[in-house]
Amino acid sequence: MEADQVADVRAGEVPAHVGVIMDGNGRWAQMRTLTRSEGHAAAEDAVVATVDACLDLGVRWLSAYAFSTENWTREVEEIAFLMRFDEWLLRKERRDELNEKGVQIRFLGRLDDPRIPEDSRDWLVETAALTEHNTRMVLGIAFNYGGRAEIVDAVRALVAQGVAPEEVTEERLAAELYAPDMPDMDLVVRTSSEHRTSNFFPWQATYAELVFLDTLWPDFREGHLYSAVAEYQARRRRMGAASAAAGADRRA
Repeated sequence: MEADQVADVRAGEVPAHVGVIMDGNGRWAQMRTLTRSEGHAAAEDAVVATVDACLDLGVRWLSAYAFSTENWTREVEEIAFLMRFDEWLLRKERRDELNEKGVQIRFLGRLDDPRIPEDSRDWLVETAALTEHNTRMVLGIAFNYGGRAEIVDAVRALVAQGVAPEEVTEERLAAELYAPDMPDMDLVVRTSSEHRTSNFFPWQATYAELVFLDTLWPDFREGHLYSAVAEYQARRRRMGAASAAAGADRRA
């Protein structure tokens, strides 16, 4: 994207919350006769580039799909590699760089799953504690995450509290989600030519604009994010309202 186009994107309506479904690592590796783990290892540059683009635009929250509740069905060797976040998602140096840039890193999902190795869990806790006071942007990493599982867990929490059926509201259920302070998603970007959301924050992404790209995740860079935001800016977002009221219902 040209510099003047990037300037136009910066001047336009910037989404407060962007979600990215990081797809295509395995395909990227296969095209290069590499292992799937090597494909995952190539994903880090794309993660950092996306964070940098969001910081440049003033996006307040970025959510990235790292490992789903369905990913446990993959080969044992691949799962073992994916558990080692410091080898593919954010190495210590990159994590420290994001911390210095004011990025708060959170992990969202069923983090108490006994299948998660203890050292992996320690890394999650350490990273969250290191960055918890940062306020420039939140990077929410969906790990062992499933949208349906999140809603089930929220309902279970309400049942455990003894909430009566007639007292269950959208607001009360939303307060039991993994990150109650998470704003609704404005834009969801998925790479690698797949046109589905794959159980990615269905509650929070109800009214998100969806952008699907042919680019494989390891090749995703700042320009792709700027282009996705430009497409978002070109759309009229009604969120259930009539066309005449669309302008009043647009969100920052």
